[in-house]
Amino acid sequence: MKRNLFAVLSVFVLASLMLAACGGGGAQPAAITIEGLKEKDFAPVKYEAPNCDYGGEFKSMEAVDESTVRFTLCVPDPAFPSKIAFSAFAVQPKEYLEFTGATGAILEQPIGTGPYYVAQWERGNQLIFKRFDAYWGEKAKTPTLVFRWGSESAQRLLELQSGTVDGIDNPAPDDFAVIEADPNLQLKPRPALNIFYIGMNNTYPPFDNEKVRQAIAMGIDRQRIVDNFYPAGSEVASHFTPCAIPNGCVGESWYEFNPEAARALLAEAGFPDGFKTKLYYRDVVRGYLPQVSNVAQDIQAQLKANLNIDAEIEVQESGTFLDNADSGKLDGLHLLGWGADYPDQTNFLDYHFGAGASKQFGEKFPDIVENLAKAAQLASDEERRPYYEAANNAIKQHVPMIPVAHGGSGTAFKAAVEGAHASPLGNENFAVMSIPGQDTFVWMQNAEPISLFCADETDGESLRACEQVTQSLLGYQVAGTAVEPVLAESYEANADLTVWTFKLRPNVKFHNGFTLDAADVVESLVLQWDAAHPLHKGNTGAFSYWSGLFGAFLNAPAE
Repeated sequence: MKRNLFAVLSVFVLASLMLAACGGGGAQPAAITIEGLKEKDFAPVKYEAPNCDYGGEFKSMEAVDESTVRFTLCVPDPAFPSKIAFSAFAVQPKEYLEFTGATGAILEQPIGTGPYYVAQWERGNQLIFKRFDAYWGEKAKTPTLVFRWGSESAQRLLELQSGTVDGIDNPAPDDFAVIEADPNLQLKPRPALNIFYIGMNNTYPPFDNEKVRQAIAMGIDRQRIVDNFYPAGSEVASHFTPCAIPNGCVGESWYEFNPEAARALLAEAGFPDGFKTKLYYRDVVRGYLPQVSNVAQDIQAQLKANLNIDAEIEVQESGTFLDNADSGKLDGLHLLGWGADYPDQTNFLDYHFGAGASKQFGEKFPDIVENLAKAAQLASDEERRPYYEAANNAIKQHVPMIPVAHGGSGTAFKAAVEGAHASPLGNENFAVMSIPGQDTFVWMQNAEPISLFCADETDGESLRACEQVTQSLLGYQVAGTAVEPVLAESYEANADLTVWTFKLRPNVKFHNGFTLDAADVVESLVLQWDAAHPLHKGNTGAFSYWSGLFGAFLNAPAE
């Protein structure tokens, strides 16, 4: 396999980041200039695994010519278009990826093809985007976009009411009625395509005992949590995946609340007097968890009252918490959740419980993994159903986590905002939003992005910011879930869905003026796929979406 086609600069100076004035006529002006960065001529390239024994989905990636990208898979994947459309698989210039490979510059200054580019990131304060006037599609309606953040929903609503921001994410459940009654505001409900769960890692005692995990599943009153802390449109989860996703709710429903049976099972497992543990979370509001600390305290109280389990609460910084969960370092219970990236079971179940899933829940369960692998290779929902039934039943038996709620959530805007929406995938598109006579749009979300290299991020705040700047071969319709062409103007697959060929849209420019070609696409993806690639670094180096959706990394180091 040909893995290293270039020499990575060991030292470089990012000497200049200049915002250039845009020219007229047929010119394609650069918005960002990086001193010393030069565009190279296209050269065909193919990365290929020796065989498929390494456990991942990809056999090869190839830049056939300037406008043709071909992926050959080890197994059929009917969900491949939905996966490759996700923002973690966005494209940046090959030359820029190489240029920044020895530094962390890529984390704060992405160079994409989107309607906005990053003008300035004032850490701890705000993130400023400017309209990219050489954008290949419809230009952004507002010249300047500003992201701000605040962890308290009351603060976000107050800023919206006072007019200092134009839109906010995740208003508190009690504020839905307030917003709807205010003629100066508009509420946009977001469908509950998410899951909030209580996770456990089976490599840490006593969570290595299946009866302990089952007892906790029976000993939590999930309906009480939804009734007290969630807005209208929320529901108790009968399965990990929302029922709106095909085959999401096939198989047995989750355990009913039964504290007597839970205590008996815990005693049978050897803990008649309960035990002590930790309850980890990050204090960041999500659509799947709108009142974080309140829910944590309620779960703590329920564990004590129903099971005599003493759970000490430990709040961690968001990035640290996600890294600790992903790397399997949380030795107690933890509160996390998931929002749909695309509407398919592979996005929910494969990412969390499949062969390439993270270490969040500890050792994987073969009966879950095997059924998910079989289902993922079948095209029709009817064919997939028995495997998802078996997988859901196995998840209920093994209890790697406890599914609690599918949370209703929403966004809120000034009444004057045109194009306002709430995306079911949480990827609101601000290029279509505007206020007449206003040249700046200010958005306030729950937290600051962790980084803007979203190949190696999983938090919604980072992903939403990246989605204004970088783009993938395909994408999702504004405020919808349907896949549509973006950087690729067309694509096709062979009969058994193992070879996917994409034709790129012509004359697409990156923010620095470089022209998109197939080598950019391949480089942006192969650095995630190949663990031995010199650019396989990112922020944490986990590249969780890649392994979660496409299985094992090529050349992964031995455990």
